[in-house]
Amino acid sequence: MGRRHETADVKRMLGTSRLVTLTGVGGVGKTRLALRVADDARRAFPDGVWLVELAALGSPELLVQSVAETLEIRDHSSRPAIDVLTDHLRDKQALLVLDNCEHMVESCALLTDRLLREAPMLRVLATSRQPLGIASEQTLPVPTLALPDSGGRPLSAASLTQCDAVRLFVDRAAAILPGFAVTEANRDAVEQVCRRLDGIPLAIELAAVRLRALSVQQLLDRLDNQFRLLTTGSRAVLPRHQTLRALIGWSYDLCTEREQLLWARISVFAGSLDLQAAEAVCCGEGVAADEVLDLVTGLVDKSVLLREEHPSGVRYRMLETLRQYGREKLAESGEEAAQLRRHRDYYRRLAADARTELFGPGQVAWFSRLQLEHANLRIALEYSFNQPGEAPVGLSIATDLLYHWITSYYLAEGRRWLDEGLAVCTEPTEVRARALWTDAWLAIIQSDIDAASAMLDEARDLGTRLGLDSVLAYVALYSGMVAMCRNETESAIRLYKDAVGRHRATGDPVGLALALIRLSLAHSFSGDSPGAIALGEESLKVCDAYGEGWHRAYTMMALGIEVWRQGDTERAAALEKESLAFNHSLDDPLGVGVNLEVLAWIAATEKQYRRAAGLLGVLQTIWQAIGAPLSGYGHLVHYHEECEASTRRALSKSAFESAFRVGAGLSYEEALAYALEDRLPATEPSEEAEAPSPLTPRETEISHLVAQGLSNKEIAATLVIAQRTAEGHIEHILSKLGFNSRSQIAVWAAEQQRTSVASDGLTPG
Repeated sequence: MGRRHETADVKRMLGTSRLVTLTGVGGVGKTRLALRVADDARRAFPDGVWLVELAALGSPELLVQSVAETLEIRDHSSRPAIDVLTDHLRDKQALLVLDNCEHMVESCALLTDRLLREAPMLRVLATSRQPLGIASEQTLPVPTLALPDSGGRPLSAASLTQCDAVRLFVDRAAAILPGFAVTEANRDAVEQVCRRLDGIPLAIELAAVRLRALSVQQLLDRLDNQFRLLTTGSRAVLPRHQTLRALIGWSYDLCTEREQLLWARISVFAGSLDLQAAEAVCCGEGVAADEVLDLVTGLVDKSVLLREEHPSGVRYRMLETLRQYGREKLAESGEEAAQLRRHRDYYRRLAADARTELFGPGQVAWFSRLQLEHANLRIALEYSFNQPGEAPVGLSIATDLLYHWITSYYLAEGRRWLDEGLAVCTEPTEVRARALWTDAWLAIIQSDIDAASAMLDEARDLGTRLGLDSVLAYVALYSGMVAMCRNETESAIRLYKDAVGRHRATGDPVGLALALIRLSLAHSFSGDSPGAIALGEESLKVCDAYGEGWHRAYTMMALGIEVWRQGDTERAAALEKESLAFNHSLDDPLGVGVNLEVLAWIAATEKQYRRAAGLLGVLQTIWQAIGAPLSGYGHLVHYHEECEASTRRALSKSAFESAFRVGAGLSYEEALAYALEDRLPATEPSEEAEAPSPLTPRETEISHLVAQGLSNKEIAATLVIAQRTAEGHIEHILSKLGFNSRSQIAVWAAEQQRTSVASDGLTPG
């Protein structure tokens, strides 16, 4: 509510400074203000506005990884995460919002300083209880919401509601009591409540909840009593942090004893949780499992828990300020250590269940659930590796989460947890053996082949010594992948066959499907078409018997390659598109990348060279984002090279580069829509490359705003730049185009847009 002046101030500051930090006490509205500014400024940042929520992040070591996850960077290389992040942002015109930096100010400062140095068009908007302390930083202390002038004459009820603090109170009160309004009868009490709360948004929201049971006057009376008690009778104006703490304390005191207990116990969760987790972790002495639902409902009614709708069901989130208060109460109770262990044990079981259920019809639901639970999984891993004697449990959790690491943004993080566990847990156990082959697969995906080979050698020794047939089966499988990466096809086939036999014997359908897929690809690569097809069809039968989708999609990808090699491009395209649709639904960029590779090869085979060039452009973007072209499928690179060479020979240099450039410029969703089209768009680009625009991207953007009739001041506000900067851009545009009026710019910009729409033959649709 309100914040018009502050919003304008922040946008103005972003126009002149690349780092703006909003400071203030908890609950004052820093995050809400940052989100409002970010939403208003989206048009100014063509490469996106990205919110990085840091409140639930326990370790500064995960800061860079968290930013990369937010930016949807799925890097499968073994490069340092900071290098991947800076390279990604280097040419991006984006706004990064770092929310809740106070518990890792130094780490946030170091990261922000490096990003701003290496990404010249990046801007950062941070929220923190203290400045980051970087030389280029501008800070804005976020004030509390505006209150009525205490020295003026009393305002009418209508005028009073124009004050931001009162407007927020009325809005929240109306949500509790439909029809609530400021009247002459309650005007003074409403004003005094807002004044008593210092205009702190969170305090106002917490207090308004009490109107379910109290009148405004009763609320005011109890606020006075509560604050007098908590400040030893002081009637002076309260410091704002004390005001908020008093309100939270009052909310806590008004909860039942069991609600207080649940509040404290839920504080061990990070991010969000569902009812099942609350029942499992928070029940015990004082709270029975069948009471948790009613207690959660009570905390939602009191605005302690926020209810969130997700496709998988309802989840609950606690504001960070309230979570910290609950954590203090938990520590005071002496339960903190036991509660953290209960939390870890719950997520240990969740990870084990996910591993057991990953090969079946519930697969996608499990992947989605693990994504939602990632912050809690981190807490569980941190607890395990930080507590004496618990590291083997952490290593087991990290191993069970293999498919979470490879189907999400967390591959590098997964390898870090596994590396840490293996460094600590050196005993020759089954857990270590499993972790070794798990870590080896992540290393293969990152193209770190030597490290993978070393881990597999040790896993083989352990598996032999301990008589672990399942370990030896996976060692054979991943050793086959290492052999293929080293162009040792015969050795790979031998290893894959060994893996197939061992997985059949142990009754492991996951390993069997993986081994059959890889063996099919190897037979295809060696020219054994009947063997490749038979193995692929067998893998489909295994997947279908379990109702499994992801390995089935990879099987169709493998079959598509062999069918294409046999010359049946129509069936090959159908197989790849069906696989692509599933990989897209699972948001698996590696699978999508391989599917698009094969579709590009098919297009070139069918002499659809413009389509092939466009898809090659798309692939450049995807492989750059992943960080490892054809990661884990390096033996297929020569097909890519042949496709590109034949396409370049068939097209003129300008035609190839034009189609390639358009493909590289498509968004992820546009690229997938284009790849799934059954035919090329009707309008083909001309063979000659279009004349490049004389304007820079920023000048082109400003020319379009001029065409929309915006003034210099409005353009500056829209793009979050200084008005003088906007005027300088327009002078450059006039000079470059040889014009002398804004109307000429408007006509030129409109014509450019029409030409672009008419000639863009690679735009899907």
